[in-house]
Amino acid sequence: MRALIVVESLWGNTEQVGQAIAKQLDTAMTVDLVSSDSAPENVTDYDLVVVGGPTHGFSMSRATTREAARERESENVPRLPERGIREWLEALQPVSRPIPVAAFDTRVDAPRLPGSAAKAARHELRALGFDATLKAKSFYVHGYEGPLVDGELDRAASWAKTLIAEPALR
Repeated sequence: MRALIVVESLWGNTEQVGQAIAKQLDTAMTVDLVSSDSAPENVTDYDLVVVGGPTHGFSMSRATTREAARERESENVPRLPERGIREWLEALQPVSRPIPVAAFDTRVDAPRLPGSAAKAARHELRALGFDATLKAKSFYVHGYEGPLVDGELDRAASWAKTLIAEPALR
């Protein structure tokens, strides 16, 4: 079995979550962890696709929200992807079989803040023919750029264990 994890990360928080998920999935399958900039547009060779990105403006980031983040925190943004998960999904080829997909996001730890990059990505993946029955998951950061809230990497590993246990992946 093979899994692809596609991550968009500006401050490294989403990447850390992706790495924790990859480490756990690697106990049960071969895992490729890639950035949204270098993610393949054809994923038919995979048995599971996991997509993660930050929530910006109540959804997946856009070029404008990434640029706004750079302008807001120009000294603190370590990487600014040219292609986020939104643009990758726009280029992604539809699948001919329902490959299971899971989506996660990182977001500010603020109660009742609307919107989710993970839910938006899951919706787009369903439209491309993926099996999007797995619920989206959010992981929390302190403030706009993080760091991750204590315990979030453990939550990510636990979530990955639930993915491994899914009947569609057996």
